[in-house]
Amino acid sequence: MHLFNRRLFGAVASVVVLAACGSTNAPSSGGVTTISLKVMVGGLNKQIYLPNMLAQRLGYFKDQHLDVTLIDEGSGQASEEEVVAGNVDAGSGAYVHPMVLNTQGKKIETICQFGIAPGEAEVVDASLSNITSAKDLKGKNLGVTDLGSGTHVLTQAILGSAGVDPTSAKYVAVGAGDTFIAAIQQKKIAAGMTTFPTISRLVNSGKGKILVSLLTPADTRAALGGDYPFIGVFAKNDWVNSNKDAAQRLVNAYVKTLKYMHSHTAAQIADQMPTDYYAGDKSSYVSDLQSQLAIFGTDCKMPSGGPETVQKIQQQFVSSFKGKSANLSETYTNELADKANA
Repeated sequence: MHLFNRRLFGAVASVVVLAACGSTNAPSSGGVTTISLKVMVGGLNKQIYLPNMLAQRLGYFKDQHLDVTLIDEGSGQASEEEVVAGNVDAGSGAYVHPMVLNTQGKKIETICQFGIAPGEAEVVDASLSNITSAKDLKGKNLGVTDLGSGTHVLTQAILGSAGVDPTSAKYVAVGAGDTFIAAIQQKKIAAGMTTFPTISRLVNSGKGKILVSLLTPADTRAALGGDYPFIGVFAKNDWVNSNKDAAQRLVNAYVKTLKYMHSHTAAQIADQMPTDYYAGDKSSYVSDLQSQLAIFGTDCKMPSGGPETVQKIQQQFVSSFKGKSANLSETYTNELADKANA
């Protein structure tokens, strides 16, 4: 198993040129060529990204004769930047990234959509009694993992859906986990968009409370008016077209992982994960995972109507996207998922 922290990755990349993506191949003992891939993940210990590490821990990448290096990054925003730059073969982040990049002439596509709902929530500082609904977020400092990230878009969407001008708030990049919690405690933000286990750490300690939930498909439809595909795996369109075998093997491993998740309990899944992912509280980790297993699809396919919902939200509530339209057919593909499920 190969893991890199973003800081280490950046340091190495600044000194040497990374090996050409997808080109480090070697025959395996069974005569099938093993393909080495780098996949950058927007937060490996976040539960919404769980299929990445789970696939690694279950040996499903190895089963597909893939040698996958998972590179840990704080947000999906940086993942898509590294994919576009060609420094990694694939990235794991929000579907909104391929869509936004498409309008800029940069073509990356989601090849496996495993998050059919965000699995996020707007969590407010529990000491602030004057914030009881999304309308009360007007003019406040709001935390997001990074500017331009999926959480940034979602925050603007919940404000806009509540009738609040999204530009009235100030967005602060605070990451997740300890840095997000510190931002709440130090009053740098009044609220912020985050995921498990950060949510449970704040709520269980009494420091935060959920203001708007996007933790389930039903919650998401109620808040945003439709299904909102979030976390998946994307790669450059031309890379996928010229590395069909590698891309297919990767999707095969993720499909198998999703099927595992829907045929095992949250406790059994948690047992496969690194112990430090529990943040010292395995029971809460299991409870959190159980509560949001429904956000994960079973087949890597993009949910019908999902891309249209994401684009509509972008056009309505994200000022930099107003008047723009992506060619949605270039932003995702179900071809590999169809073959993996055949």
